Amino acid sequence: MGKLNSSISLALSKLVLRSIVDTKNALSFFHSSFSYSFTTLAAHVKTLCKNSVNVRGKVKKDGYFDNVDDALTLFNQMVQQYPMPSIVEFTKLLSVIVRMKHFAIVVSLCNQMELLGVLHNEYSLSILVNCFCRLNHVDFGFSVLGKMLKLGLDPNVVTLSTLINGLCTQSKVYQALHLFDEMIGKGYQPDLVTYSTILKGLCKTGNTNRAVKLLRMMEERGLQPDIIAYNTVIDCLCKDKRLMEAFDLFSKVKDKGLSPTTTTYTCLIHAMCTLGQLKEAIRFLDEMVANNVVLDVVTYGIMVDAYCKEGMISEAKHIVDTMIKQGIESNVVTYSTLIDGHCLQNKMNEARRVFELMIKKGCAASIISYNIMVHGFVKLND
Repeated sequence: MGKLNSSISLALSKLVLRSIVDTKNALSFFHSSFSYSFTTLAAHVKTLCKNSVNVRGKVKKDGYFDNVDDALTLFNQMVQQYPMPSIVEFTKLLSVIVRMKHFAIVVSLCNQMELLGVLHNEYSLSILVNCFCRLNHVDFGFSVLGKMLKLGLDPNVVTLSTLINGLCTQSKVYQALHLFDEMIGKGYQPDLVTYSTILKGLCKTGNTNRAVKLLRMMEERGLQPDIIAYNTVIDCLCKDKRLMEAFDLFSKVKDKGLSPTTTTYTCLIHAMCTLGQLKEAIRFLDEMVANNVVLDVVTYGIMVDAYCKEGMISEAKHIVDTMIKQGIESNVVTYSTLIDGHCLQNKMNEARRVFELMIKKGCAASIISYNIMVHGFVKLND
């Protein structure tokens, strides 16, 4: 793994400055924001610790507690010991609370540890970065990174990947790409999770060409993209109406021995229906059934919409009937689509039956559903 030398430190510092507005010093921002933002939470944690029962015997073999109160009780016991346990023991406890998804509590506990003089290491600070990112405060995560650099601690791939994911979650894909490129340039070896995160961010922002290149880079570097990574790019290509490239990638997926999922087929079927290739879409639907790939409400809904647009209402109704027989609950979108199909053909009695069926099945009608019915009756009386 590469070391963070002066050049990457400078690059990361720039990212910190871009992420934290009106801040002259990332570290001072961290300390002030860290203390201010979680004062109330810290008080709540203290109350929970005082009111919690003794934790003896409640730690499970897998490292989990019955509830977070038990973990907080143990933390309270640890800070009252003299000498206090090492940062390693605190980190183990923080990891357990993270697995319980109480990210804000972990942040508050880290703040208390620092106030009590417990010195953080790269692992505890990495946990803190993760919690800030999970709380959608990637800017605070970068301030923790600044603290790590000042302490001479070398962030690992997991820490940097966490920040990349945090940036992508907030749609800051270009900043995520910059950090990703710096990682590779300085000798870090991003794992499959890191690549997949960037891939998802690129597709989310419509950077299809870059996503395709990144997928190819993964393959060239010996990483084996999973079906989720391929689905992400296939979906991106389909949304760009680059159907032939999507088909080529679909073929590659099968050649590599990966099994296409419901998502894989649904992306392609939706693209084909959008482009008016209904016969091909039906063929893919039959292939799904033949390969025992589960059809979900989204896949069926796409076909209902496609049939209705082609005026093939009986086929669309057959799809809905099939869903009912298979125990798949149609959603308001699927029902509304079928209602609209009947209305377009002035079959208001049929439209009303579908509307009543929707209500009977416990699916609440939307404003769109009502508008379709109103417009259908108005059109019929014109």
